Amino acid sequence: SFLSLSITGSNSFDVLLDTAFTPPCQRMGAMVSFRTFEDFVRNFQEVTSCFSDSPPPSPTFPEPGHASLYDEDDNKSMRDEPIHILNVGIKIDNGIDDEGLAVMFEEFMHSMVSERVGEWFEEDRIYRHLEPALAFQLELNRMRNFDLTAMPCANHKMHLYLGAAKVEAGTEVTDYRFFVRAIIRHSDLVTKEASFEYLQNEGERLLLEAMDELEVAFNNTNVRTDCNHIFLNFVPTVIMDPSKIEESVRSMVMRYGSRLWKLRVLQAELKINIRLTPTGKAIPIRLFLTNESGYYLDISLYKEVTNSRTGQIMFQAYGDKQGPLHGMLINTPYVTKDLLQSKRFQAQSLGTTYVYDFPEMFRQALLKLWTSMEIQAHLPECSLSTEILTYTELVLDSQGQLVQMNRLPGGNEIGMVAWKMHLKSPEYPKGRDIVVISNDITHRIGSFGPQEDILFLRASELARSKGIPRIYIAANSGARIGLAEEIRHMFHVAWEDSTDPYKGFKYLYLTPQDYKKVSALNSVHCEHVEDKGESRYKITDIIGKEDGLGVENLRGSGMIAGESSLAYEETITMNLVTCRAIGIGAYLVRLGQRTIQVENSHIILTGAGALNKVLGREVYTSNNQLGGIQIMHNNGVTHATVFDDFEGVVIILQWLSYMPKDTASLVPILNPKDSIDRTVEFVPTKAPYDPRWMLIMQPWAQTVVVGRARLGGIPVGVVAVETRTVELSIPADPANLDSEAKIIQQAGQVWFPDSAFKTSQAIKDLNREGLPLMVFANWRGFSGGMKEVGFWSPKARWRSSSGRRTW
Repeated sequence: SFLSLSITGSNSFDVLLDTAFTPPCQRMGAMVSFRTFEDFVRNFQEVTSCFSDSPPPSPTFPEPGHASLYDEDDNKSMRDEPIHILNVGIKIDNGIDDEGLAVMFEEFMHSMVSERVGEWFEEDRIYRHLEPALAFQLELNRMRNFDLTAMPCANHKMHLYLGAAKVEAGTEVTDYRFFVRAIIRHSDLVTKEASFEYLQNEGERLLLEAMDELEVAFNNTNVRTDCNHIFLNFVPTVIMDPSKIEESVRSMVMRYGSRLWKLRVLQAELKINIRLTPTGKAIPIRLFLTNESGYYLDISLYKEVTNSRTGQIMFQAYGDKQGPLHGMLINTPYVTKDLLQSKRFQAQSLGTTYVYDFPEMFRQALLKLWTSMEIQAHLPECSLSTEILTYTELVLDSQGQLVQMNRLPGGNEIGMVAWKMHLKSPEYPKGRDIVVISNDITHRIGSFGPQEDILFLRASELARSKGIPRIYIAANSGARIGLAEEIRHMFHVAWEDSTDPYKGFKYLYLTPQDYKKVSALNSVHCEHVEDKGESRYKITDIIGKEDGLGVENLRGSGMIAGESSLAYEETITMNLVTCRAIGIGAYLVRLGQRTIQVENSHIILTGAGALNKVLGREVYTSNNQLGGIQIMHNNGVTHATVFDDFEGVVIILQWLSYMPKDTASLVPILNPKDSIDRTVEFVPTKAPYDPRWMLIMQPWAQTVVVGRARLGGIPVGVVAVETRTVELSIPADPANLDSEAKIIQQAGQVWFPDSAFKTSQAIKDLNREGLPLMVFANWRGFSGGMKEVGFWSPKARWRSSSGRRTW
């Protein structure tokens, strides 16, 4: 077998092949091979004598004095990087492993230091087992902000590295990511040009292989990776229009988007040389893809150009869009994770979206709404630019009053964020305002404290005062239960019997020394006692030096619960539950009605773990058993379920499109493409038929169908009757060993207690939205069985009748 080792020389050993035809380039090197290690040692001096001492000007590694887009420290690190490489191949016996040979080479190199003063040689292990010059085509130097570990790959065309961000000594590494890099060559390895179809097919095949390697690596590493990166270098030149690359790549990513997201591949890069015409000049093109939020794919296209003044190669935006790398050097290293990316990863790991990504999510959902509505109605001309949505953040000043402010994402100091948004929607192309309130689950797990409660209250009051819709995005952990950290590690326990703690304790106390430390903080009240010959300070009250540790959080929860109930009465309220809504978070969702729930989320008052402790046995295995979509959608708390947060925001905007922009306005009327003069062809049949269309609360109380629709472009609320027999599924209660799952048949055209309640709830919601109500009255009457009459039916009848009276 043959061993191939790469030896790099630092800048103090600037070497260059002494040949007459050497063009300016980024790196210089040599390749030599020997039958034995002894032959290598004997001929090493002759090999290095082929190098001279001064490199030529390089477009990537500038001469001193030339301006650069790097700062001074970056220039220094760039010059210190080894830029010349010597590839040595040695025939070895199979009994010697890589590490044994590496020790031999290291000892040899160190012995050379004493003979050649000022030179230093070391093996750069990241280049081990790579063919000569391959490392430079893979652009491994751009990963210099990470400590790299080469990962084994079954596919020899793939090069997979686990990168750990370089940090100061003693600092914990939190940024780990995989880098997958591959080169696409022509099938015959000789042809210099290829077709676009070859690029497309090979690119997709290599992408699938890269995902396969990543999947294996995911299961064989003990660190959590994020912002994983794929780099593909397409060597042959392609004759094509660069815009075709973007279209092809976008469709490809959309096909494999869910798998890429699961593997946390958030960034990808394609390097390719193209010609616009068969005789045109080759243009080096870079295509960058990022999908950090999970719902929006950003594509940036650049060409590589040489700066005539500095001789450096840099990115230049190709086309109208100017991406973030415009004007930067092509060897710009990949940046490590910043605060925003860390918070985004934390939120996404919990199954939700980072709070400051929601405004852009609303923008993308709004663009999607315009596209879908163009099919249904004649829409006015509207420039779908960044002005389609504008927003300002709502923050509290020092007096607890609401002020509007534009600040960078992640600038919040509490776990609640609110915005006032101005949307140019299809129904209101001149714009409509909404207030959006959301928990920040990355701040104290999204719990409610006094400051969070006040911001929620003020933002909701703003929506009520202006009569505009209030949207609440729930991702929280309920009211905050705090700890006085300054006391936590100081208190002692006075046991009834110190040998048997199960007999209980008499009181908690502090030592005189500890009490002296915290007495000035007013975080604890104590009374002095003498016990067992010791001077002790018996704790009577724990207040804490910080606000928001105890009952003040419950007081704030009651305050915002009342505000939500009032907001439902006075304006339009909607909720999107993502990740979880617990305790007061669940109350706010229910009080606001019109709830959209993401599939992996739950709405609960108490967690499964706490209930299991109360019941004394393991009854519930997850919170989804208590408040998942299979519970909350079937009982009518949740009006609609969605796969992800983006789909939830789309549903919010769709519902808003039926509703007036404020409580003082009439419903928005569109100019439909479905003419009001066309012949109505549908005729109800005597046999049962399906009346469903724009449904809400679909699986609950299925003998009644409710929703929103448009009649000649006019929004209306609809209550219709299910004429077919439906099945009511009642799940078994895990806490009751005698309970069993039941399926009950419910006849069509009958008002059962649940369907009467659903009718009443729908009438209330549609009335507050200002929609005209259309009831397709095809009932045979209320159910009159003993169970219904004894428990539910009369109350449900009165509720539905009251709803019609107050319309």
